[in-house]
Amino acid sequence: MAALEVIPDGAVHVRDGQVALVGPYREVKRAAPGARTVEVDGVLFPGFVDAHTHAVFGMARLEDHARRARGMDYKAIAAEGGGILSSVRDLRARPTDELRDLTARRLRRLLAHGTTTVEVKSGYGLETDAELRSLEVIGGLSQGPPSLVPTFLGAHEIPVEYRPRRDDYVRLVVEEMLPAVEAQGIARFCDVFCEPGVFTPDETRRILEAARRHGLGLKIHADELEGSGGAELAAELGAVSADHLAHVSPEGAAALAASGTVAVLLPGTMLFLGKRDRAPARMLIDRGGAVALATDFNPGSSPAVSLPLMATLGVSQLGMVPAEALVAITANGAAAVGESATRGQIAPGFRADMALVAIRDWRELVYWYGQNLVTQVWVAGAACHPGAGTIDFLA
Repeated sequence: MAALEVIPDGAVHVRDGQVALVGPYREVKRAAPGARTVEVDGVLFPGFVDAHTHAVFGMARLEDHARRARGMDYKAIAAEGGGILSSVRDLRARPTDELRDLTARRLRRLLAHGTTTVEVKSGYGLETDAELRSLEVIGGLSQGPPSLVPTFLGAHEIPVEYRPRRDDYVRLVVEEMLPAVEAQGIARFCDVFCEPGVFTPDETRRILEAARRHGLGLKIHADELEGSGGAELAAELGAVSADHLAHVSPEGAAALAASGTVAVLLPGTMLFLGKRDRAPARMLIDRGGAVALATDFNPGSSPAVSLPLMATLGVSQLGMVPAEALVAITANGAAAVGESATRGQIAPGFRADMALVAIRDWRELVYWYGQNLVTQVWVAGAACHPGAGTIDFLA
């Protein structure tokens, strides 16, 4: 994760939305005679890949933020009507068109920070119709820019009406929601919040094994607030990612390192919640695990849209070196959404997703924080921030 190729005075030849050639300017120019040249000033990065967001929601949870500042914990906030279930009530009552408009505006903010591919989960519906509506919103926006990877998260929480009979809700997810999600044909992955007080490892296994039968890839919210063996389960099931991991055990880290499951860490979440616990990025990397960083963009615990900021936190809070943090928001982010062959690198055959940053040294990306230095963004060779137009050649 610490090995990067940096090309001073570099150039990229783009053809049909893909990178055809990348290298020193003079070499690429000779190989692409007649290509229209667009000169840029700064450092050109692969488009950033956000592997974990909950971008389909209605209201901001401002009261939750104030309650935490007064020392209230998660359970107390929920008892006063806040938390995930307040977002559920809000989303169920909102028209689909309004949700689509809110989500589209938020995605443009992520795009402006250099993010060209975004995983977006459902999970604030917790009933079949509302979950399908959320996925409909994601599907309608999936071509982007930015392009989206839709994930079904019906197992985000146990809704109020099922609290006395939680097994009935698991059965609803398995027997009604998942067949409907498959028939709808939008979601690529199924995620479960495996956490004490939410879904147990046995419930998580039951849901994910059913999801696999319905043709979905697997993801797990694992070991966030307490350790529960979520990382080990993700590795065992061959999940594409295990996310959060603030309380992953050494055994869980070893299981991830021995598997193809990417560890997606969300440093903005623990920072925003005011918690001192941090995911053990150094242990995961040193054991040989693949680590990605994501925003966890959501209304309750991480209303953040900047992957460069997450990379900065990866260095300052998680002990990653700058190169590791950059790989974590590009190549490894792409691996965590099943797109490692097409996104996350500026290399021949990859989609021409790129972000231009107004800096001189690439390490400045994870140094200057609290400001957005992204000046231009391209998705599949098309300029989408700040304006439209396609390119052939970047110098």
